[in-house]
Amino acid sequence: MRRTGIVLALVVVLAAAVPGLAQAVTGWTAVGSDHARPLDESQGLATIVRPSGTTIRYTGVATVDVGPAVQGWNHVGDPGSAQGWYVEPYQRDDRGAKLFRVQAPDGTQTDYKHALEPWEASNNSFAAVSPDARWLVAGEWGTMDRLLVHPMPGVAFTDPSQNLPYASAIRLDHQVRDVQGCDFVTATRLMCASDDPDGSLFGATKPLLQVDLDAPLSGSDVTGHVTSLGQLPLQSGCSGTFEVEGIDFDERDNTLRVIVMSPSVCIVADSKTWRFQQR
Repeated sequence: MRRTGIVLALVVVLAAAVPGLAQAVTGWTAVGSDHARPLDESQGLATIVRPSGTTIRYTGVATVDVGPAVQGWNHVGDPGSAQGWYVEPYQRDDRGAKLFRVQAPDGTQTDYKHALEPWEASNNSFAAVSPDARWLVAGEWGTMDRLLVHPMPGVAFTDPSQNLPYASAIRLDHQVRDVQGCDFVTATRLMCASDDPDGSLFGATKPLLQVDLDAPLSGSDVTGHVTSLGQLPLQSGCSGTFEVEGIDFDERDNTLRVIVMSPSVCIVADSKTWRFQQR
């Protein structure tokens, strides 16, 4: 009995110390984590690959630019990037237009606005750029059966004085809830981070979702097959409510990163950006 108690205690210690041992997601292994700062790394991240070098850029409550903020865009979501293009999604509280702040590969920055469709939620949770940089996928909050698709501003739509149109939808074959970020792994697969607090849709709260498209984006609706890969790691020195945030896939080394903010008491101390590799 004494030896069994020691073994059990060792397992508990290892589960707390080794990333991914206590929490696992299908097909991906947690290989480590980095501290996520609440002010400037709490919303999302994107890997920007350019000839001049590669950077991983984060967004957070303190990264909202003054320009958009004074005009009413007070929240920035999970950014996206492909082919050197970088997009930050902004939202406001008055059902006004969504804002996509786009940086070209040469560093030039341009703002594009999208007027809400009558049926469209005002949330602008994330921006995911297709691998060919022709399409921009955006997400709404709440329980949804779609992801929204726009022509990629700066590439397929180049007039910032005009309304960035809605082009099509990814029609999901399973509802999702509170998706905070998505990123393309291939032209027909996205990985998405859900902050679902309920767990009734997939049998687990805070799941990592895989969305497989029946065809690459082309401007027409496509079907997205949704699979839950299990609950993301929820590890903290404090108990309480975690918040899953943005997600990024780095194609250089096939690393998936997901931000998980700790409960409020420990949010400064041990919030994490988890790193995963495919098994």
